[in-house]
Amino acid sequence: MKRWMGWTIALLAIVLVIGGGLRAVKARQAQKQAAAQPLAEATLSLLPSDVLSAQTRELARSLPISGSLRAVESAMIKAKVAGEIIGLSVREGDTVKAGQVLARIDSAEYAARVRQAQQQADSAAAQAQVTQRNYDNNKALVEQGFISRTALDTSLSNLNAAQATHRAAQAGVEVARKSLDDTTVRSPIDGQVASRVVQPGERVGIDAKLLEVVDLRRLELEATVSAADSVAVRVGQRALLQIEGGSPGSANDSRRQVGAVVTRINPSAQAGSRSVLIYLTLDRAEGFRQGLFAQGALEIERDQALALPLSAVRVDQPQPYVQLIEDQRIVHRKVTTGWRAQLDGQTWVSVEGIAPGAQVLSGSVGTVREGSAVRLAPEAPAAPSAPAATRPAA
Repeated sequence: MKRWMGWTIALLAIVLVIGGGLRAVKARQAQKQAAAQPLAEATLSLLPSDVLSAQTRELARSLPISGSLRAVESAMIKAKVAGEIIGLSVREGDTVKAGQVLARIDSAEYAARVRQAQQQADSAAAQAQVTQRNYDNNKALVEQGFISRTALDTSLSNLNAAQATHRAAQAGVEVARKSLDDTTVRSPIDGQVASRVVQPGERVGIDAKLLEVVDLRRLELEATVSAADSVAVRVGQRALLQIEGGSPGSANDSRRQVGAVVTRINPSAQAGSRSVLIYLTLDRAEGFRQGLFAQGALEIERDQALALPLSAVRVDQPQPYVQLIEDQRIVHRKVTTGWRAQLDGQTWVSVEGIAPGAQVLSGSVGTVREGSAVRLAPEAPAAPSAPAATRPAA
């Protein structure tokens, strides 16, 4: 009996060993089969707004410009004679008219010079009359044979000299009167007083600055461009400028935007920077002041080109590229960029290297690994609006 139980236990042990081995073999085979099967590929779902279509658009090549505004017509009024300033009543911001008296310089000394010059002219005139009578008498005596022709020639020379002295004295009177008139300072143009350099009672010299008058009805932008960019600038080209003082997006911002046109180009480059000055006349001047800073873009030319938003062009590789969708997979395609322009509130750039109509991932998607599978998900329908609450009848 004990012998039979031993054989039974041994047989059970052998069965258990064989069963465990079979299970281990089956588990190993299952692992091999699972490893041999490919993993399920993840598919990136894209919204319609994530995909762009490369289209031919009209792009405007523009040149950034900036500078300060200045009046087209302005005048720096200087003293033409030396003296003490009297009668200076205008101040900064006052409106003046052409010919209006702005200030006076003490004229007592210049009035005395006019009287002195006039008296010298009267003396010269009297002397010329005496020599004229002497010449007439000598001419009669020569005709009667009492004096020689030489004496008549001498009296004629004296007459010519006296008349020349009288004319010189008269010119001196005119010069003195001109200096007297210059003691009255007048405005040469219509405009407003921009600066007052002197004060009443101050003594000034010749060519001393007194006032500056500017006409704000016409303003222009003085901008600097490089020598290379100046080749493409032409008279008549237009620009859109943003004048300082407005905040982006505000109602005041639209009033600070103004168009301008190139009216003049300096024929000479500046000696130090080799840059060229260009002058753009503003379409309107209301609300602007001389000296305000302005910046904008000058439109150089327009052309048709295949374009994409600048954000869709990736630059995380040595050469720019775009992410195309071909056969439901992502393909990185290198492109060459060109002009940039502002369209619909964003920056667009011309590209070469892709076909028109190519589907490109927008910049909001980010970088996607090349070869990734994608599918275009339908756009979610808009949520229905809640019905308006009805007021129960009374």
